[in-house]
Amino acid sequence: MCQLNNKVIIVTGGSGLLGKNHCDAIKTAGGIPIVWDKVSHPVYESYTVDVTNKEAVISTLDTVIKKHVAVYGLVNNVANDPKVPGIFGILPNVAWTSIGPIDVNELAEKINENKIKGAAIRVFSLDKFPSLLDYVSLTDVRIADASRVRLGAYLGAGTTVMHEGFVNFNAGTLGEAMVEGRISQGVVVGENSDIGGGASTMGTLSGGNDIKISIGRNCLLGANSGLGIPLGDRRTVEAGLYLTSGAKVEMLDETGKIVKSLKAKELANKTDLLFIRNSLTGAIQCKKNLNVNKLNEDLHDN
Repeated sequence: MCQLNNKVIIVTGGSGLLGKNHCDAIKTAGGIPIVWDKVSHPVYESYTVDVTNKEAVISTLDTVIKKHVAVYGLVNNVANDPKVPGIFGILPNVAWTSIGPIDVNELAEKINENKIKGAAIRVFSLDKFPSLLDYVSLTDVRIADASRVRLGAYLGAGTTVMHEGFVNFNAGTLGEAMVEGRISQGVVVGENSDIGGGASTMGTLSGGNDIKISIGRNCLLGANSGLGIPLGDRRTVEAGLYLTSGAKVEMLDETGKIVKSLKAKELANKTDLLFIRNSLTGAIQCKKNLNVNKLNEDLHDN
């Protein structure tokens, strides 16, 4: 685990259950957690701030910087609002290296200093967030490639993230899950669900999407599928099908007859549905899901 060496990390929503865990992890790594929340933290330095108010965010950040000189990171844990104004733009890009985080403006100097000493610095990324495993020790999950899970993600016990899986900050799983695709910022995946290889969940940081995506329990996103609406429990999207909120969906009865057509967003959070594409017409169709997705227990026991 990398050491933060008294680096200041702001944790929004730091007084909540998950926020407290983030603060403890930062403290364990030698950092200084600063809590921004509507209620104060009983242990760590706290500021009462409404992070949906841009002016309040800027003012509070100025106060923190005056006291601590610099802020080296942010865990955006508050609620689950991916469009909190001002937060993402305030975060600086940081060089996350083998000797810890370095200000990008100081990186060249640090590299040269270490070369003179006969040492080398490995730069893992230039980003606003480092890898989760650089700062949080986990024992009940499996992550094949540490660089694919950013700090600020949450992984429920028993989750497996394979090499091409990706979990962004302020996103994650609530229990055992298989992740071979992309869990975008703000997306929460229920237990016993499977994000197939190359599958994608639509985020809200760019592209104009303002629908918060979630996936219920026992769901399956087939390989190379995509999701633009929240799914209820026991739902399946077949391989290769990208289900956007405005997509036209034909509803089928038990005999396979089309009974009506509607937009996919009208089926948001509904349960027990199977989305397929008609191989002859290309139309997106939906019918009752008769098969409940189950994970391979052997892959999640240890």
